[in-house]
Amino acid sequence: METLSGNYLPGSHPRARWMRMDAASQLQHFFLLEQALIVAQGAWLAAIAPFEVKTTLPRFLWQDALTANGLRERVFELRYPSRLLEVGKDVALVGIFNQAINAPSAEAFVLSLARVLKPALLALYRDYLERSDEIADGPTLRFLRIAIEEKIRQVDALNEFAAQMLAAAPQQQFAAEAWVYALGKRVDELIAADVETENAARAFEAEPLPGRREFALAEIPARDARFHLCRFYWLDIIDPKFSYGEGMRLQLRSAVSHINEIWAVETAGAILRAFAKRLGWEFIYDAARWCYDESRHTRMGYERLRQWGFAPREIPLGTFIYDSARGQDPLYRLGMLF
Repeated sequence: METLSGNYLPGSHPRARWMRMDAASQLQHFFLLEQALIVAQGAWLAAIAPFEVKTTLPRFLWQDALTANGLRERVFELRYPSRLLEVGKDVALVGIFNQAINAPSAEAFVLSLARVLKPALLALYRDYLERSDEIADGPTLRFLRIAIEEKIRQVDALNEFAAQMLAAAPQQQFAAEAWVYALGKRVDELIAADVETENAARAFEAEPLPGRREFALAEIPARDARFHLCRFYWLDIIDPKFSYGEGMRLQLRSAVSHINEIWAVETAGAILRAFAKRLGWEFIYDAARWCYDESRHTRMGYERLRQWGFAPREIPLGTFIYDSARGQDPLYRLGMLF
């Protein structure tokens, strides 16, 4: 029997490691990290050329948004009645995750997701699960277990995507590797240091990451060279006398139109990033789903055309709708997509 201390019964159960507010602080930290990655993934879509990457990343950022929303709601439960999310000791690591958008190239960004950013979150989630239990925090453990499974699959896919992209652009290899090494080193230092004050956090952020390039939305969308690249993907777009047609031609027009909703994938990602700060989490959450839905529409057309025997080189992939908002306020992109 455990010896009693003073006038109290023993309180050394493992669940006593974290109190309610401690858990809320950890989960807020995770939410802010996920939010940074959701915005960055959406922002980079237009600059990513490979079709598989451009149409898979929206699924990943939507999964991340579901995890982030679960984290956010759990924080509010634990802090009830407060519904404030204020950056505290999170500032340094969240700052570095926010800086990840400034990768020197699309290849470097995807490689950083695969090797640094997603694995860091995966490790943090696993550590949290080891330190908590069903009685203390069962609602959190349920969605974090799902998040871990998703992150494992994401990391595997992203490593393959990064390898393919770098094989197609070997000139980007050195800069991408250097960026990922520096980013990984900074993330590891911050996690190990567990920075608790704003001044200490800013000291970690003071030295810019080598190769950093201030993010700018790709005004000219990158396209997979395996397809038949064009501006206008069907004649009716430029000739109103050319009808949609009937039967087989209508089927083809519908499928081609669907795959060309790739412009909507890129636009949903662009507006997600453009309005994230002004419109807040509810908009980010909805825009992530919007982006994912558009990627599924795109895949609908692609899968039908491939099933009918068309090779990618025979499938027209246009740019004119995305092009039409070039240089305009992001509000035009939002209006177009809506």
